[in-house]
Amino acid sequence: MRTIGLGTSGLQVPVVAVGCMRMNALEKREAEAFIQTALEQGANFFDHADIYGGGRSEEIFADAFGMNSNKRESIILQSKCGIRKGMFDFSKGHILTSVDNILKRLQTDYLDVLLLHRPDTLVEPEEVAEAFDTLEREGKVRHFGVSNQHPLQIELLRKYVKQPLVANQLQLSITNATMITSGFNVNMENAAAVNRDGGILDYCRLHDITIQPWSPFQYGFFEGVFLGSDKYPELNAKIDEIAAKYEVTNTTIAIAWILRHPAKMQPVIGTMNATRLQECIKASDIQLTRQEWYEIYLAAGNVLP
Repeated sequence: MRTIGLGTSGLQVPVVAVGCMRMNALEKREAEAFIQTALEQGANFFDHADIYGGGRSEEIFADAFGMNSNKRESIILQSKCGIRKGMFDFSKGHILTSVDNILKRLQTDYLDVLLLHRPDTLVEPEEVAEAFDTLEREGKVRHFGVSNQHPLQIELLRKYVKQPLVANQLQLSITNATMITSGFNVNMENAAAVNRDGGILDYCRLHDITIQPWSPFQYGFFEGVFLGSDKYPELNAKIDEIAAKYEVTNTTIAIAWILRHPAKMQPVIGTMNATRLQECIKASDIQLTRQEWYEIYLAAGNVLP
């Protein structure tokens, strides 16, 4: 699979990341087969979070992978922390404890990447900086990033945190494309989209922060998958038309649409179906034309000014 640089980390990562949120639903044998398929396809970047399956997803992954020091070097592990029941928590103590527990569940000594999961309005960036320094010094985390953060939230962290923030995980799909749509509607009185994220797309490109789109097939907030949905007949017709041209599935085209953007994004694929994962990985070989990209964008009900 094609690779890209992850921010300024120096890591070369596959353009498709394997999201492990649903791995807690798999039996060990199923998880083993899924992980093996991913690795055979070059998908060796696995995205976790301490809340996925209440921590079980990380445990099942490590057990199914057969984690040991030799095998550990063949994969790239990313996890997230900062969400607690009824609150978000970026305190130093919570970050450090969370990482220790993540490492224990994953049966490893270090994470390649740690992301702060959801913005904590009570964040004290000095504490985040202390936590990151400790984790880096102790060799527990090699690179750091954020998730679901807009530019000023990142700037606040960057004022204190000395480590580069190499990734920002954000919701993006063909139907949930406000970070793109708002960029078309500059200085428009009747703008078709509200700028909800402070220009995060351009900000990340300017600062070499890799955007990792999550829920690349969802519409709304986990309301459903747009592929095959009767809510999006025009979009599905257009995707199917282009899929037939390239002799791939509609799943492949949906991911190829994200990969076509020059921001060099790394979509996080949440499926636990090996066949569908392979269809997503196939998008690495597809280069949509500019016209095809815009046709899909418009077919989703998006408009140009």
